Amino acid sequence: MKGSSKTSSSTSKKALDLPNYRIVKTVGRGSFAKVKLAEHIATGLNVAIKIFNRLKMKDTEMDFKVQRENRIVQSLTHPNIIRHYEVIETPKKIYVVMEYIKSGELFDYIIENGKVPQDKARHLFQQLISGVEYCHRNRVIHRDIKLENVLMESESKIKILDFGLSNVMEDGDTLKTSCGSPNYAAPEVISGNPYSGPGVDVWSCGVILYALLSGYLPFIDEHLPSLYNTIMRGEYRIPFHLPSLARDLISRMLTVDPFRRITIPEIRRHPWFIVNLSPSCFLPLVDATDEQAKIEEEIVQKVVDMGFDRDQVLTSFANKVQNEATVAYNLILDNQDQNGVPNDNPQSM
Repeated sequence: MKGSSKTSSSTSKKALDLPNYRIVKTVGRGSFAKVKLAEHIATGLNVAIKIFNRLKMKDTEMDFKVQRENRIVQSLTHPNIIRHYEVIETPKKIYVVMEYIKSGELFDYIIENGKVPQDKARHLFQQLISGVEYCHRNRVIHRDIKLENVLMESESKIKILDFGLSNVMEDGDTLKTSCGSPNYAAPEVISGNPYSGPGVDVWSCGVILYALLSGYLPFIDEHLPSLYNTIMRGEYRIPFHLPSLARDLISRMLTVDPFRRITIPEIRRHPWFIVNLSPSCFLPLVDATDEQAKIEEEIVQKVVDMGFDRDQVLTSFANKVQNEATVAYNLILDNQDQNGVPNDNPQSM
């Protein structure tokens, strides 16, 4: 009975903190947070709510990292980047309302299925590069790109998430923090020297491309010093069965010298990359502020039909205000994009 009472009290507290959502179930757990599947009551659409316990984060840098991640992700609007709709803060909790992705991590997909057929791997990789390129255009460096931070929205579409280690930098800036997952870390990151941001994301994307095509990571060693030495020397073997163009692209992405490493504009022109280029990769490379300035009248009308004032909705967008109306708008917009756009799979997939 005591356990039941405690559960009921916890549920009631969430209802007070989240009056616009109905919690459905827990779908994930971590050291500092739980992830709940919830329904946005006004639209009836599903969201994921990441609930951070501030008491557990006390005396750590997690609170700051969560705040920074939210600021960064809410400034980005791209079909291959997870969407954060709103952040609700209380003295004890931080609730991050985000896009709900039904499928799992790309890591689990490869563990279950092994190497991915070339055409499908290319299709997924094109989306990854499109999302990372958009981040860099908006001065955001991810710094923790790995299979676990790429979600499979469907068999043919991916979403980049977890910007907890990301940073914003201007042209010419360098970063110093050694962070990210060791198996995906670029040599310049683990060396401890200042590094340029875009190149470390390119290296990590190269590790993912290798894993997609081979079914395993290029750098694996449980002994960290040995792993780091291997990465610093760029010692790995590309499976002999991979096509020559794929081998060439991987080797140019996993180049130890960051000044000789291929760049994203060069990746976009690479002969292996441009085959069956996904339509989503032809999206104009606009700044995030320009993208967010676009308003679709049809969706505005749907929000107005839900009981919101039109002028309030338009003023909220003009002033970049986050409220119930803008959350409803963005939820409808994203679900319309998911359900209304034709599948862009290559025919050979």
